[in-house]
Amino acid sequence: MLSLDRQEALRARYRRETPGWRPATEVYDSLLRRYIGPQAVILDAGCGQAGIVARARGNARAVGIDITFEGFRDAVDLSDLVCGDLAALPFADGSFTLIASSWVFEHLTEPERVFAEFARVLRPGGVLVFLTPNVRSYAVLLSRLAPARLQKALVWRLYRRAEVFTFRTYYRANTPGRLDGMLRAAGFAGEALHCVGDPTYIAFNEPLYRLGTLYERLTDRPALQGLKVHIVGAYRRLATGA
Repeated sequence: MLSLDRQEALRARYRRETPGWRPATEVYDSLLRRYIGPQAVILDAGCGQAGIVARARGNARAVGIDITFEGFRDAVDLSDLVCGDLAALPFADGSFTLIASSWVFEHLTEPERVFAEFARVLRPGGVLVFLTPNVRSYAVLLSRLAPARLQKALVWRLYRRAEVFTFRTYYRANTPGRLDGMLRAAGFAGEALHCVGDPTYIAFNEPLYRLGTLYERLTDRPALQGLKVHIVGAYRRLATGA
């Protein structure tokens, strides 16, 4: 079984072999840092342990919201934490300048409602930055074929992630086109939308690593980039009436 340490080692190898490639978490982090300033007020939507936002925020204020903090509240490196539903955010209109959301969109049952709420609580000109799996990728296809019990066991075996961090997936917004359409309908304009590959999800041995890298080379072609494993984007909330 492929451990997280082994996966990170393979990513480092792939980076050496592929100049300019960065994993999706680094692309996401760089987008966050682009939009975080000293006056920023950040909402980490579906924050979990809030690792990337906690590292990136600097002196900006950051609030985390999740459906539960059972068993891990003390591990979250944010001072303000709220239990709540992303489809009915307990915040006033225009409360935030930046919303960050990673590994969340795939779990949304009503993404249109959530995106409308994001638009409501963002100030005009505020930005939503997100990272989510692409339902068209081989990694998601393989995971969806596995029974839920097996998926939870694999999450623990691969990432040592407890069941409290494992939620049901729906993938109702998880293609580049679907995301773009839903966010524009909610009042956003796109500033960045990246499909980011990663060959390590099937790299259980050397031949499979090479197969993964071949897949990445093929999907580097513009017409096939929509098959990459991750989607990372930044969308700006339009002013009312724009």
